[in-house]
Formats: sequence, structure tokens, C-alpha cells
Amino acid sequence: MPAPSPGSMFNRQGGSNLDRRQHPVERRAVAVSMWGAVGALAAAVGPGLGSILVDTLGWRWAFFINVPPAIWALIRARTQIPAERRTGRVANVDLIGVALLIVGMGALTAAVIAFGEHAASAQVGWLSAALGVVCILLFVFWANFQEEPALDLSLFANRTYSAVNLATLAFGIAFTMMFFGFFFFMTGIWKYSLPMAGVAVTPGPLLVIPVAMLSGRAAARVGHRPFLIGGSLLVAAGGVWQAIVPGVEPSYVLHWLPSQLVTGIGVGMALPSFSGAAVASLGPSRFGVGSAVNQALRQFGSVVGVALTVVIAGGNHFDLTRFQTLAQTYAGFAVLAALLCLPVKTRPGP
Repeated sequence: MPAPSPGSMFNRQGGSNLDRRQHPVERRAVAVSMWGAVGALAAAVGPGLGSILVDTLGWRWAFFINVPPAIWALIRARTQIPAERRTGRVANVDLIGVALLIVGMGALTAAVIAFGEHAASAQVGWLSAALGVVCILLFVFWANFQEEPALDLSLFANRTYSAVNLATLAFGIAFTMMFFGFFFFMTGIWKYSLPMAGVAVTPGPLLVIPVAMLSGRAAARVGHRPFLIGGSLLVAAGGVWQAIVPGVEPSYVLHWLPSQLVTGIGVGMALPSFSGAAVASLGPSRFGVGSAVNQALRQFGSVVGVALTVVIAGGNHFDLTRFQTLAQTYAGFAVLAALLCLPVKTRPGP
């Protein structure tokens, strides 16, 4: 399974434009929260729409469907985003650093999958884990001697930035496990068809944008920490509900919908706030790379979340007990995200 997250760290120009060119400082928290909310909505709606698409047109369309939006985005970016004139030399791309990150993250993800399989895979798991750790350590060593490393480690000297990014990683794992677990449960336990499961997942995502709009405006006044902690705990509460209440007999309105609404509100509060809090304490010159690193860690969390879901679900052996373990696990990662957000300080000064 690939680890695509390092590539997103090249998205520096987009984050920089969002900050300096369109939005003044006093509106930055709202703007970044809305930016994050759109991504959260896409991530939440994607599995539902994807299930309908795959069921009706075939699995290849899960790839084909990306082409039109990509073309549209390129055209809109070219016509709507102002060009930024640069002087001096062009920054170098740290190809060795990027390669070390990709191999390191990919190997760690492979280790998670290997440890969840049969005993014969344990040796592969340990080798993958060792390779991942070695590559990450080599990157840290390499980055200390590079003028323009793939990942600027000095960003993590900021306590709030470090806390937010660790929490983003934990929440990304929980978020991905939650949505993939939903489809495993609906199709494997309640025997819903993929299109029916896609419709059943929609109430939660529909809450993301309105909640994100309200929490983004409030975060501009009181800071992000209440929404990071509160949203993460709501997602954890939804996981606890799903681990206890639903049984083998379908009862969507009574046994599942309440947790969908709770987690939808939690995602709307937390996920966009991670994007805003990550850059709230950074200067304008580091805004782009700071936001890109945060998005990279969220994507890597998604990769790990998928791997853990596959390991716990057990393929053809999926049953209610495995789903309960899955729900408890993602609830635990959501609680971890809340705890990691305790040191976050982004409240505006008097």
C-alpha cells in the first residue's frame, strides 16, 4: 500500500496564496477552517458516492472519476489564482528526502498490515518496521544538513504546531477507520447493498459544512482548542455507541443514526480546526509549508487507518465482534487526538 502523503508537502504555493493574497490575518482562521471543511466533506462523502459508482459502473470508475475534477481544478487555478512573481533562484527539490519519507512511511504501513496477518507474516512485519524506522531516522539526519529539506523540522520547535500535527495524525487514523468500518458493518453485518450503504452514510457528512462554518467563526474569537478537543471526543463517543448499541438485526434509525449525527458534528468541529490551528502560530512565510505538512500527516493517518481497518476486519472473517473492536480502536485514537490537543494555544490576544 503506498504512502502518498509526502507529495502533498509540495503544495506550498496554494497554502501561501490562501494566506497572503486573499485573506487578511483577522479572517485567516475562518478561511482555513472552511478550506479544511471542504476537504473533510469530500473525505466523508467520498466513500458513499464511491460505493454507488463502483456498484453501478464498475471499480475502474473509482479512478476515472478523478479526471474531470482534476482538469476543472487546473483550469480554475490557472484563471482564478493570482500569479505570484518571484525573484532570485528557484528552490531545489529535496528528492533524497522525499524518497526517504516515502519509503519510511510505506514500510511502516506495510508492517501494520503484516502484523495483522498470519504468523508467517510476522518476520516481514518486523523487517518492514525496521526499514521504516531506519528511513525516518536517516531523513532526520539528512534534513539537518539541508538548506531546503523536504520537511522543515524546525517547524516542530513550536509546541502548538507539534501538538496539532500529532493530533492530526491520530484523528486521521480514527476518521478513516470510522468511515471504512461503517461500510464493513453495513454490507457485512446488516447486508446492505453498496448503494444503500452509500445513502445511509450521508446524514453525518451533511452536518460537516454548517458545523465547520460556525466553529471556524468561533475559533477566530476563542481559539481552536475547544473545537479540537470537543470534536474529537464527540467522534470517540460515536465510536463507543457503535461498539455497544448496534446488533446483528438492522435498526438504522434507533441504533445507528444517533452515532452518525454525533460523529458528523464532531468531524465538522475538529477536522477543519486542525487545518486552522496548525498554521495559526506560524508566520506568513511558513504558512504554506506548515499547512502542507499538516495535510501530509492527515493523509498518512488515512493510510494507517485503512491498514488497521483491513487488519481488524479480517477479510472474509468479519463479524460483529470484529466491528466492535474496530469501533473501540477508532474511539481510542479519537480520545488520543483530544489529549494531544491539550497544549494547543491559538486564542487571539486581548
